[in-house]
Amino acid sequence: MCQVLEEYSDELESAAVPSVSKKCVKCKEARAAVVIRAGDAYCRGCFKDYFIHKFRAMLGKNRVIFPGEKVLLAVSGGPSSFSMLSQVQEGLSQNAHKKLRFIPGIVHIDEGGAVGQSMEERQRTLAELQALFRATGFPFYIIPLEQVLDLPNSVLASAPSPAEQPSSTYKAAVDHFLQSNHSSCATPQDQGQTSIPEVQEPHTQILQQLIISAKMLTARQDLLSTLRQHLLVHTARSKGYSKLMLGDSCTRLAVKLLTSISLGRGAHLAQDTGFSDSRYGDIISVRPMRDYSAKEIAYYNHLFHVPSVFIPSLDTKMPDKASVQRLTESFVTNLQADFPSTVSTIYRTSEKLHTACERSSTVDHRDTCLLCMCALDTAVENASAFQATLISEQLSQNTSSSATRTKIPTRKLAPVEPESVAPTVQCCSSGGREDCGRAESGGGCCSSANGAETSNLRSLLCYSCQLTIKDMSTVGHLPQYILSEAQRRHRRSQMKAAIGEFLLEDGDEGV
Repeated sequence: MCQVLEEYSDELESAAVPSVSKKCVKCKEARAAVVIRAGDAYCRGCFKDYFIHKFRAMLGKNRVIFPGEKVLLAVSGGPSSFSMLSQVQEGLSQNAHKKLRFIPGIVHIDEGGAVGQSMEERQRTLAELQALFRATGFPFYIIPLEQVLDLPNSVLASAPSPAEQPSSTYKAAVDHFLQSNHSSCATPQDQGQTSIPEVQEPHTQILQQLIISAKMLTARQDLLSTLRQHLLVHTARSKGYSKLMLGDSCTRLAVKLLTSISLGRGAHLAQDTGFSDSRYGDIISVRPMRDYSAKEIAYYNHLFHVPSVFIPSLDTKMPDKASVQRLTESFVTNLQADFPSTVSTIYRTSEKLHTACERSSTVDHRDTCLLCMCALDTAVENASAFQATLISEQLSQNTSSSATRTKIPTRKLAPVEPESVAPTVQCCSSGGREDCGRAESGGGCCSSANGAETSNLRSLLCYSCQLTIKDMSTVGHLPQYILSEAQRRHRRSQMKAAIGEFLLEDGDEGV
């Protein structure tokens, strides 16, 4: 037991704490300016070289982007996407050690109408973004999210993608590009958009009704992400770009991985968090910032004055328990503060994931989800958790409906006048009530039609997207291209079922 008057001859040893007063671990000469991890202290110059090399190595290792290709950079305005834009500018500069060889373009999706921003606030934010985009010299496109209401049905069709090419083809493409004497590929002929697009107020109201039709914030964020992805793919196709570059960081992907598991997207983790995503066929999405943590990006932007624009989202100023996405983000960031290897551990786990089904480029579009365009994961055996969930849902619906039928005759109801019955029988399409079938209680002739339409739509969705549609009060607010494609697929499946006995199977060609 320690005594109060006991004297200690030896001094207490203090643990070594990383500080910026140490020397750089790379050059061993300059004073460290950034401490990324314990023991990884870099000076200003070495940290910039480390940051740039990681970006170039990610693109060079995967060899997805060929020389001379047009790549569309999706810039949301946050630190990660603007850091990605800065790396592309650095790689295309004249003094770059290993110059990038693709032709970049910039796209920004204006989501101000979905989050309830006024037109003045949206114009102010877009003017700031437009000034930053114009300074890069790249063609840029500012697309309001309201344009998703007018997309064609071809967005939901996987266009045929080019066959996978060996590494020798990539080397041959590099040699051909160098022999062509392409001195600069950062100034394409298409100069992009020069003015901020105008948005009509009725389109904004329809978009807000679509977002509000989802009851929970989790479903709203998932629906908004799906619509944003559809608009990005359509913009890339219409402008002639073959690659779509996203700015998802390592921290964002770690949160997305846990969120996807919570929302039932475990079968699609490899596509949602991998470097490349080819679910749309001709448009391949790449994530070159997936090796950077949010801390590294924040340090780089601060040291080298990379700008960013704050744009509010649906979960801005929301509590941690407002949605699954918000709760997962809070959990990961708080755990990362106490255990610095949390994000890297989750990220390294995502690198080992591979999809067990066929590639999206070879899967028939009728076997893909109508919203996320991933392979359907609902075709499972009877003894599965998914089938058990469906049986429980059917039993609960049957129990509630039977309880309602047995409860109503026992109550003493007042006699109903004939005038009050007429609007219930009359259909809204023939001049009846405007809210027929849209009330939460159902009741109208359109309520049964809406239920049948929802059932037909859910059969074309994966498990996670089914949860999103299930949370919506009505599917009538969905964009027309989604509803039209659902009707077309449903009619095609009915036709196939009618003539199924006359069709040959895959193994019957030689009969």
